[in-house]
Amino acid sequence: MAEVESFTLDHTKVKAPYVRLIGEETGKKGDVIANYDLRFLQPNEKEVPTAGLHTIEHLLADLLRDRLDGIIDCSPFGCRTGFHLITWGEFSTTEVAQALKESLQTIAYETKWEDVQGVDITSCGNYRDHSLFSAKEYAKLVLEDGISDDPFERHVV
Repeated sequence: MAEVESFTLDHTKVKAPYVRLIGEETGKKGDVIANYDLRFLQPNEKEVPTAGLHTIEHLLADLLRDRLDGIIDCSPFGCRTGFHLITWGEFSTTEVAQALKESLQTIAYETKWEDVQGVDITSCGNYRDHSLFSAKEYAKLVLEDGISDDPFERHVV
């Protein structure tokens, strides 16, 4: 069986919210992709409700791309405590944390419903399961706690 890094992480040792470089891989042609853990909430203590998480996902897809070049994907964890961010090339966790902070500030304090892309029946696979109110509240919660660029020691950006 393949070893999955996420399942080897001791979730009781991390201190959310944080950004963590999970790892990077180099393809056969030399292309590097990096995988980041964007952890919003402390594992096994809290989780983002699905409607809010879904709306945050749609907003981060746009907002993070405005701040970081080379984003491949940003997808929520099944545990609903954060997101995977996949990029071409590697950024420092500080750069990613700063981009995430700016994106969450936009979600929390500036975003209107009409700013959320892909929320109708033709562009979303579960268009009825969105909540901008929840997305804003959880963005504020993460910002209030502060985003660390280290998962084990609080170093808020």
